[in-house]
Amino acid sequence: MALPPQLKSIQHHMRTAQEHEKRDPVVAYYCRLYAMQTGMKLDSKTPECRKFLIKLMDQLETMKKELSDNDSISQEVVGNAHIENYALKMFLYADTEDRSGRFHKNMIKSFYSASLLLDVLSVFGELSEENIQHRKYARWKATYIHNCLKNGETPQAGPMGMEDDEEADEYGAEGFSAQGFSHGGSVRGGPPSETYEDQNQSLGPGPGPGPAPGIGFSPSLGPGASGPPNTNYNNIHIPPGAHAPANTPAELPPPTGGVHLSPEDFTKAQKYCKYAGSALQYEDVGTAIQNLQKALKLLTTGKE
Repeated sequence: MALPPQLKSIQHHMRTAQEHEKRDPVVAYYCRLYAMQTGMKLDSKTPECRKFLIKLMDQLETMKKELSDNDSISQEVVGNAHIENYALKMFLYADTEDRSGRFHKNMIKSFYSASLLLDVLSVFGELSEENIQHRKYARWKATYIHNCLKNGETPQAGPMGMEDDEEADEYGAEGFSAQGFSHGGSVRGGPPSETYEDQNQSLGPGPGPGPAPGIGFSPSLGPGASGPPNTNYNNIHIPPGAHAPANTPAELPPPTGGVHLSPEDFTKAQKYCKYAGSALQYEDVGTAIQNLQKALKLLTTGKE
């Protein structure tokens, strides 16, 4: 199914879905769902777009039936946890490589791919402020490191200040356009540069430990959402797992019988427990502990 030019901004999300068809059908399903919802907003009236979106809806319906016994499809909260944990695992892989000074293609791909999956989380509702920051940071880092390597410069490892201008915005997929990291790619360390295909030829194999898990990457993307955020990038928050495993027990007050919990509190506690269970499927102990700590704090204090 050829992607109409009007829907070019969902190209990488569709490619990610295709490459996860067998590897992780849940990721494939939600990437397509995101692409369908975004495509409907972009153009659902022209014949070619309408035809494409109807076929995509049929494909989603088929996948939903095939995966009907999968909790990540039948229960939104579990699906949300599945995609979020997958995205953050990818983010943490890239962040660890970055902090260790291991700059290579797979790490750049992982940063950008994590940002795509954080886009996908919007099918479950508005992104948390934390995930919005992760997405911006991941896209910016991918652009910055790519430009440095392309220009023969050594990137600065780990978190660093970003220029809060129109070029370092929440540009969706634009930073990886057919002209390279061109639109939205102005960062300290180099001007906008070549296509990812050119980068693959010029940089050669990365010195890292091998391919990052999961996400596919292709050389051409069209315009996506735009609009410069009013964000102080110097104070961007990186998940605790990027620094060290979360192995220190939370300091929680002893439970008291006087705590009043609302139905919403019970729902949130259940959500945190499901997030923890999903994290354990990936052997991500740190994330599991963090979510269990949040559930415990909520249940013992009535506060998050």
